Amino acid sequence: MARKFFVGGNWKCNGTAEEVKKIVNTLNEAQVPSQDVVEVVVSPPYVFLPLVKSTLRSDFFVAAQNCWVKKGGAYTGEVSAEMLVNLDIPWVILGHSERRAILNESNEFVGDKVAYALAQGLKVIACVGETLEEREAGSTMDVVAAQTKAIADRVTNWSNVVIAYEPVWAIGTGKVASPAQAQEVHDELRKWLAKNVSADVAATTRIIYGGSVNGGNCKELGGQADVDGFLVGGASLKPEFIDIIKAAEVKKSA
Repeated sequence: MARKFFVGGNWKCNGTAEEVKKIVNTLNEAQVPSQDVVEVVVSPPYVFLPLVKSTLRSDFFVAAQNCWVKKGGAYTGEVSAEMLVNLDIPWVILGHSERRAILNESNEFVGDKVAYALAQGLKVIACVGETLEEREAGSTMDVVAAQTKAIADRVTNWSNVVIAYEPVWAIGTGKVASPAQAQEVHDELRKWLAKNVSADVAATTRIIYGGSVNGGNCKELGGQADVDGFLVGGASLKPEFIDIIKAAEVKKSA
């Protein structure tokens, strides 16, 4: 079974209501490959989730950028998985490197979040990736494997998990992993899943690439055998996000 190409747009902490309406309008008018070729998910800030959910075309889906690690309650400022389910938000991004680095979310904490969100019925884009120091020290795979293991230790059903490999040194820096560098890590990650989880999970789980993906580099990156799509940052706020969605066509012609 071929893995369906996946394109996620992480809007991060950006936007006003007016800007969000414009972005949604651009997406709604876009001519893109059909749902059997590409799955498209956009992730606005919490406060805009209902607005986007109610106005976005029906073949695109919405994701939250984070959620709390357990049931709601006395956790001021947090949003629970149950609330997202209540709003019919199907996806959530967890373990983004910005949260790992700035908010000190540990591998274990991220693993707990992923397991809890899945248990509530959400689908999860789980982020992994190494820093520049870690890459230069040659420990990329050790780092990524440890991050993935913390999820694998807590999750039995992987059907609602997409793994996003995002080398931290490539996020928002304009530096992009070369297609060969991306493919190498994706291939190693798939081998890790085969050995530590199962051959079936390794074959069917989508591993997407994130880190300065844009309209110019998406086709070559998307053409790599083990790159199953993208998690797009800054470019997801621009019309070129449409070009990135269209890069799914490279798999069809492969």
